[in-house]
Amino acid sequence: MLIEFSVKNFLSFKDKVTLSMEKGNGDENLENIITNNNIELLKTAAIYGANASGKSNVLKALTCAILMVRNSNLIPIGGKWNFIKPFLFDEDSKKMPSEFEFVFIANNIKYRYFFSADENKVYEESLDAYYTQKPTNIFTRKDTNIYEFNNDKNKLESLAANNTENKLFLATATTWNYDKTKNAYLWFTTAIDTYNSFDNIETKDLIDYSNKDENLKEFALKLLKEADILIKDISVDYEEKEMDNAMLDMLVPPLIKNAKKIKAQNVNIELEHEVIDKDNKKHTYKLNFTEESSGTKVLFAFAPFLKRAFEKTKVIVVDELERSMHPALVEFIVKLFNNKAINKANSQLIFTTHATNLLNLDILRRDQIRNKKKNPNNGISELYPLDSFSVRKDENIQKGYINGRYGAIPFIKDIDLWLEDK
Repeated sequence: MLIEFSVKNFLSFKDKVTLSMEKGNGDENLENIITNNNIELLKTAAIYGANASGKSNVLKALTCAILMVRNSNLIPIGGKWNFIKPFLFDEDSKKMPSEFEFVFIANNIKYRYFFSADENKVYEESLDAYYTQKPTNIFTRKDTNIYEFNNDKNKLESLAANNTENKLFLATATTWNYDKTKNAYLWFTTAIDTYNSFDNIETKDLIDYSNKDENLKEFALKLLKEADILIKDISVDYEEKEMDNAMLDMLVPPLIKNAKKIKAQNVNIELEHEVIDKDNKKHTYKLNFTEESSGTKVLFAFAPFLKRAFEKTKVIVVDELERSMHPALVEFIVKLFNNKAINKANSQLIFTTHATNLLNLDILRRDQIRNKKKNPNNGISELYPLDSFSVRKDENIQKGYINGRYGAIPFIKDIDLWLEDK
């Protein structure tokens, strides 16, 4: 479970900003709260803001940090982390490393993990575990190659000798079977995922359906039915075969082609619709997945991710959740996560959105709504919760947001003024 994530000097974040999933004040919508290790956490968080305000940069920062942990063992000596981009509208900031910090719970243990890095190397890194109320430092790294260890010093020093300046020690230590970093590392590799919406469906997004999993099929059909999309049945044909030489020559570089056999994957899915004719007779018709509406495709592709989240604790982060979906479907998905009978694993959903129908205090608590704004003078983004304002429990926050009371909306000139500028 994510407790909080902080980022500094990355894209539009010059100063440190924190996305906290801890419960704020207020006793409304308590079903939207998880309690773990005596910490009360939010199940969902919605991030609002104008276009170009930096909403998506929250997701990019999370993705950057997660990918660095996951791929640290794969980067070669001298390799660059090309997706690390500091704040560029300041002469000092663009020369400094970016900073990332996670506070999270893995296997019922609270951890704090921090690192700073630029595209060339890691400068600082530390991991603390909270076996009790006080933190126990597992390791601290300073000035890239200086390490401090309070326990298992001989073993960790030998592991540090195998690390390189562009690799994260968290990954290196875990790879060499150091058990006290394992839980934290596995949280990054298995318990948190980011998605750039679900509107661009590819074959890889549908591979789960090729396993002939009846439970997944049943879950997807129920999800579609609850969303008022009446699909009677699903049929799946999956094919994986080696690409022929002509296709290989067109698509695959020679070195890769010679290194290993390349396989093409194809998932063909048909959805069966039941209709009633004018004589009240039932008929079934099959449509290929490619012929379905955008909303049907998105929910269908999203179903495996939802099923896994409701079975095992995960953090799912999605940019523009409402893209290609009706606002009512977005509300439906948010309610699934907030429902303790459905979200039994207490997974968390964090998403950016423009869907103002969710700005309803019967759906989301005040601390679950975050606003994102960018200073037009210096390009610096800020992130702040709705409960930082004096918002009444009975307030129409949708109206207040649209009217600009909480910020995070674009300042648009009057058309007459725009014409005068011409």
